[in-house]
Amino acid sequence: MEHSLGLLTVTAASLGFIHTLVGPDHYVPFTVISKARNWSFPKTMWITFLCGVGHILSSVVLGLIGIAFGIAVGKLEFIESQRGEIAAWLLITFGLLYMVWGIQKAVQNKSHVHLHDHAEGEVHKHVHVHREDHAHLHTRKEEPNLTPWILFTIFVFGPCEPLIPLIMYPAAKSSLAGVFWVAATFGGVTIVTMMTLVALTRWGIQWLPLKFFERYMHAMAGGTILFCGLAIRFLGI
Repeated sequence: MEHSLGLLTVTAASLGFIHTLVGPDHYVPFTVISKARNWSFPKTMWITFLCGVGHILSSVVLGLIGIAFGIAVGKLEFIESQRGEIAAWLLITFGLLYMVWGIQKAVQNKSHVHLHDHAEGEVHKHVHVHREDHAHLHTRKEEPNLTPWILFTIFVFGPCEPLIPLIMYPAAKSSLAGVFWVAATFGGVTIVTMMTLVALTRWGIQWLPLKFFERYMHAMAGGTILFCGLAIRFLGI
């Protein structure tokens, strides 16, 4: 039994790493949103961690319910596949809406030139930006940002496909403690891999020549998330 549990532990760690690495939805949304919204590194890591915990716990709870009530693994796999469909469409919808909002924001903030005529006949140009943010330190309040909560909701719906059939159910033949151990191993490796990939891609993106595209960062972030959702839904990535 100990040998079997040890093999399952190695399998859990390997699957957690591969499952995260090949799934761009595990790290790309955090990277592009962090860049677009100028999140600090600690905030980016904290949001990634919380979404990872929600992602893992939803599948763990489902697996424990299945083990406790003797539900056939095939039925749980069907439920997981349906959750995956919901998560993919939520990612697509969020990416599309965020992209449209980003385009609208970029157009509204486009600078243009006004010509001003003076009585003396002098003409000068004045650059003006509509809806530009103004800093009033004594009265300004930060706008509520629902983006982290939206990402968290999407990740709670997102299933960990290999966790239940390949790890939790086989471990249940050993002991309940074994189930918790392999689930914790899978979850820990998944979350650490998520955070590492987000940190690396966030560091790497700062070296890209994006200064010219800053006004379009929200639109680009939304388009990237939309592409991730489409790839997951229609290409099975």
